[in-house]
Amino acid sequence: MHPATATEQAGREPQLKAFLSYLRVEKGLAHNTLQAYGRDLARFAAFVSARQRRPAEATRDDVLDFLTDLYRRGLESRSVNRYLVTLRNFFRFALAEGWTAADPTLHLESPRTRRDLPAYLSVAQVRRLLEQPDRSRPHGVRDRAMLELMYATGMRVSELVGLTIDDLDLAAGCVRCRGKGNRERLVPLGREAVRAIETYLQQARATLLKGRRSPFLFIRAGGKPLSRVQFWRLVRRYGRQAGLPQGLWPHRLRHSFATHLLERGADLRAVQTMLGHADISTTQVYTHVVRERLKQVYRAHHPRA
Repeated sequence: MHPATATEQAGREPQLKAFLSYLRVEKGLAHNTLQAYGRDLARFAAFVSARQRRPAEATRDDVLDFLTDLYRRGLESRSVNRYLVTLRNFFRFALAEGWTAADPTLHLESPRTRRDLPAYLSVAQVRRLLEQPDRSRPHGVRDRAMLELMYATGMRVSELVGLTIDDLDLAAGCVRCRGKGNRERLVPLGREAVRAIETYLQQARATLLKGRRSPFLFIRAGGKPLSRVQFWRLVRRYGRQAGLPQGLWPHRLRHSFATHLLERGADLRAVQTMLGHADISTTQVYTHVVRERLKQVYRAHHPRA
């Protein structure tokens, strides 16, 4: 189901529309997060509608049958757990609004998920990827700057394509990111990223603007900002050109940023701040890197190692 269609479908149900408005206005959730909630709720609404029920009228059995149906359709535990989180939040809201007398998700156990180690690129692979854009063309200069910036900061794709000129402070060597929940953070830039952005601003951006104006930092011809999907396609193409593993996606650059920092001794809390993780537990997926580094330090320096 197309994201826009899913959100529209959820929006046709007054209860779901009210819940999504609450998430947007009261909780300040980002657009992409709202889209995900809309997709999950639209799917659940369609499921219970076949049973002649509105979403807030669903029973515990309805919820269990829905989750079972997701498994039957091939979804993994991680994805099923996301649906359960969405439903829990919805039914808490429904209970507060008086739409239901009981929360059918209460005491339901979350599916056990296996937390895979994030895949990342080696330093040599990142170097090959960064060399792929054709810097004799404006688009190539822009793409090199985007890749350099993403690897230098570990920012999310939505944060990258949403950057404005005003978010940059090249003299101070930092950039302002707006993350999930519209939370802002400052992330330092390395010399290579600053150099690539300066080259883009001096040599390519005006050509891409074609006399128009835009507040966005990274633009396509005519001044319109790049979309997340367009950048995703660029990364895939450059990954193939560089001979990198199949399935290269932008988030792997984010994982590479975090892993390479930790391999070189960065503090986990500092990496958490730069990644924009609200909770340290999210960053702890990278602790395997810290453990390996501690083992190396021990073997290199302990007299009885």
